[in-house]
Amino acid sequence: MSKVEATNKQFCLHFEAFQLGRAPVYMAFLRFMGDENEAKKFNYSLEVGAHSRKLTWQGIPRSIRDGHRKFRDSQDGLIIPRNMALFFSGSDKEERKLRVTGRIWREE
Repeated sequence: MSKVEATNKQFCLHFEAFQLGRAPVYMAFLRFMGDENEAKKFNYSLEVGAHSRKLTWQGIPRSIRDGHRKFRDSQDGLIIPRNMALFFSGSDKEERKLRVTGRIWREE
């Protein structure tokens, strides 16, 4: 989990591993440090990639007041299958070299 500041507001970037059915996956998503109504004023995008390939997710952050299970259960974030994580990290055994980048902007 990383804390990000944008436009004097704070966000948390979460990255976690879990099973989606029988498949191991990783999921990255952004949470807004405030209420849901204010969170809806922002958009964000996350990207992971390497070797001329990339996965991109764009969405609206949810409030930190929503539990992380709500994100996971709704699959509301960047989902990276384990085989893609291995490919992006350049390894067939370790996924530790993933680099997730992103952008946050406010809707007018």
